[in-house]
Amino acid sequence: MPAFTIETTYRLPVYRQRCYEAETLDVACVLAIADEGWDDEKSDVETSGDTYVTGAWDGRDAAYHGKALGIPLQFGEQVQRKADHFEVLLGALKVFAHTPYAEPADGPFWRQRLDAAIAKGEAILAGELDPQAAGGAS
Repeated sequence: MPAFTIETTYRLPVYRQRCYEAETLDVACVLAIADEGWDDEKSDVETSGDTYVTGAWDGRDAAYHGKALGIPLQFGEQVQRKADHFEVLLGALKVFAHTPYAEPADGPFWRQRLDAAIAKGEAILAGELDPQAAGGAS
């Protein structure tokens, strides 16, 4: 019977609690994210993530020796699967939002929301902060 070496991983949240003096909550959040000191970190083992496959090799004890096997997508990290699907859905939303024949009767109402959702999706994919919410999307 064939043997496979499978590497699995789970995410362990690590957190810290610090006080930041700032004019606004947004500025305090920026300061907290930019803060590189983690000497007071704590692990949150109660909320570790699901186990997912991060590597596969043909043969026994073959990790990082020889050719890695392609991992079927359904065994990947759930949050990454969601992010990948998010990108597909964002692309579909952009196509439908700019189709000239798809304008609903209350077009301006929906146009603002579509544009805001697209802008937020693009910011997420770019790793940027959310744009200012326009039209009620957040």
